[in-house]
Amino acid sequence: MHNFNTLKEFLEEPRKVVIIPHTKPDADAIGSALGLSWYLRKSEHKTTVLSPNDYPSFLHWMPGHEEVEVYDKDNPEKAEQLLDEADAIFCVDFSALSRIDELGPMVEKQLSSKAIVMIDHHRGRQEFADYELWDIDAAAAAQLVYEFIDLDEGTQRIDQRIAACLYAGIVTDTGSFKYPSVSSRTLRIAAALKDTGLDTARLYNLIYDNNTETRLRFLGHCLKENLTFWPELNTGIFTVSQDDREEYKLQSGDTEGLVNYALSVNGIKIAAIFKEKDERDGVKISFRSLGDFSVADLASEHFNGGGHKNAAGGRVDGITIEEAVAKFKKVLEEKLK
Repeated sequence: MHNFNTLKEFLEEPRKVVIIPHTKPDADAIGSALGLSWYLRKSEHKTTVLSPNDYPSFLHWMPGHEEVEVYDKDNPEKAEQLLDEADAIFCVDFSALSRIDELGPMVEKQLSSKAIVMIDHHRGRQEFADYELWDIDAAAAAQLVYEFIDLDEGTQRIDQRIAACLYAGIVTDTGSFKYPSVSSRTLRIAAALKDTGLDTARLYNLIYDNNTETRLRFLGHCLKENLTFWPELNTGIFTVSQDDREEYKLQSGDTEGLVNYALSVNGIKIAAIFKEKDERDGVKISFRSLGDFSVADLASEHFNGGGHKNAAGGRVDGITIEEAVAKFKKVLEEKLK
């Protein structure tokens, strides 16, 4: 981390700190933010986690969830006040201000007057922070939060609250340690978190075995009706229409992990899920791949997105979900020639 000693000196006295995860936070984003928040509080800093929007209910078990401030577009003054009063703003699990929606312009206004810290592992880095811990080879943002604590010589201060948040981020962003991004360092950090006395089996159940009946029925519907394979392209796709969303009353996070079912089929190397939104939101897409095919490049070049080599996201506006699928197929055919 460049300029870490300067940041460490700045944090030697209690500060007001706002910590922001990316929009639609997953376990890594919200876990990194909450874990960092608990750690900074041990040095008497006053911390607030400010989320750009709500996150899945199956993450509400995380220590500190009840204190998270969720941005309200009908009452933006609350977020503006928190940012105005902050001494430092930590941006976790994103490296471009476009990834936090309406909060992006608010943070941009603070760049010249606040200490801005970015901790992230995604491609597409934007230069906006005074202090950066950015490593695209890190398995999770939560791993980098641990590295930040290690730089601060504070790993002995990690308690079970911090460990639970960071472990949740690591276990989900690594697909339970099965993705290529997992390094020996990742496993050592997970072991150190386990050594705090953390009940990792209970955490796994809270994250993965916490379905509603409607979400389970939605999964069955998608596997039967919404899954298409293109064997000649070694590709499988899911589509989720607005009618599906309404029929199954989908909540934030209900499509989480669905795309991996397509990727689990023998011979499939590329998978995607297309989610139809309203006119304002267009069609959102999540991409996954195995091996050397970079869905991050595909997303950035053709779908206004980006991410990691084997896991990325994008979106298209002004076309139907059927047209978005057709565009994806055409792009794949050209890339795989």
